[in-house]
Amino acid sequence: MARTASLSGFPEWLPEERLVELHVLDTLRKVFELHGFASIETRAVETVGQLLRKGEIDKEVYGLSRLQDDEGEESKAGRHDPHALALHFDLTVPFARYVVENAGYLAFPFRRYQIQKVWRGERPQEGRAREFTQADIDVVGDGELPFRYDVEIALVIAEALSALPIPDFRLRINNRKLAEGFYHGIGLDDTAGVLRSIDKLEKIGPAKVAELLKTELGASEEQAQAALQLAAIRTEDTSFAARVRALGVSNELLEEGLNELEQVIEAAVQRAPGKVIADLSIARGLDYYTGTVVETVLVGHEQLGSICSGGRYDALASKGNRKFPGVGLSIGVTRLVSRILSQDLAKASRSVPTAVLVALADDDSWGAAQDVAAQLRGRGVATEVAAKAEKFGKQIKFADRRGIPFVWFTDEHGKHQVKDIRTGVQVDADPASWSPSDEDLSVQVTTALQASAQPA
Repeated sequence: MARTASLSGFPEWLPEERLVELHVLDTLRKVFELHGFASIETRAVETVGQLLRKGEIDKEVYGLSRLQDDEGEESKAGRHDPHALALHFDLTVPFARYVVENAGYLAFPFRRYQIQKVWRGERPQEGRAREFTQADIDVVGDGELPFRYDVEIALVIAEALSALPIPDFRLRINNRKLAEGFYHGIGLDDTAGVLRSIDKLEKIGPAKVAELLKTELGASEEQAQAALQLAAIRTEDTSFAARVRALGVSNELLEEGLNELEQVIEAAVQRAPGKVIADLSIARGLDYYTGTVVETVLVGHEQLGSICSGGRYDALASKGNRKFPGVGLSIGVTRLVSRILSQDLAKASRSVPTAVLVALADDDSWGAAQDVAAQLRGRGVATEVAAKAEKFGKQIKFADRRGIPFVWFTDEHGKHQVKDIRTGVQVDADPASWSPSDEDLSVQVTTALQASAQPA
């Protein structure tokens, strides 16, 4: 990561860094599939109308157009044309469209995971890129979706994150019904506006949020302070409910949200102790969330921002009178990998998959060397053949420079030996049966002993 990006916001990894990223992706896939989530992939391009129909995110969307249209004129497609094309900024909106278009072929509740690139035109900074990889899991129902899936999604993500080489983390969970019911109860009916203001708490602080509530939403000083009192509640158990009720606000939607959040936190305390907290400041900026909302931070690295977020959406996907409610969470893979690499939280054991380099005694031995390599590969040993018959010392140095641990030698009598160039040990070997240890057979990603790296 000591390289200067030639195009800001579009990260590229060196081979050993890419191996760490692949380890993260493979770990997530394994956990998701163990819980019965099926993999899908959606197209990278959606219409502008589809992308912008929920939430104010048009400044972040990358429009897509040909440099010339069919008449040879410069394309003038823009964000105000709902039929213009744009790159997706998340995987939830494309997934909602996918569900509607393929509803007749899917078995509901449909459990999916999706790992793809997304694009946002944001200002690049550490942990925030313009092109990055997300890993999403969602459960979508047909007509209804039991609330129990909100609980399950949180537990699956806690398990997946626990399997990664990252510092300790916390899922900060709130409920939109709780917040909206509270705001209605204190007389603030523009609940979406209040949520957008509360969502800025960590960026601008409570004083400025209170000013926004008063100047932009017409809140009184008492209403603004009540909203901030709600947002200040954080507990590691279900005691948040009593603290909310102590604020003296009565509302039916508020009670519904309290009960739902209690179920999530109660289950998490039992099955993922210490990983989940009720945090009533969490709002999520996108308008399509209707219930549970989640943001996740690394302990000691909070300024990195949320590494996993999402929630419940009951109205994002619909087809006529048919509704497809869902709940899902999205892991920012690129943000996580950037922090893993910058803090040396994990390293690949070598930079290439190759375990063995077959050396050449002379140029005429290339064919025999290929036969040896074929036998090794046939048993799953990644193998290269040297390109030319240089002195063995040079061939060994080449292997060392590439990070290849073993070099294979065959003499003029057909006797085979293999050398571990890390230790210098050289032994007789048979290409039909020899294999390296399990640790050397494939690239290993090792985790630093200090699971919680230095704070950012």
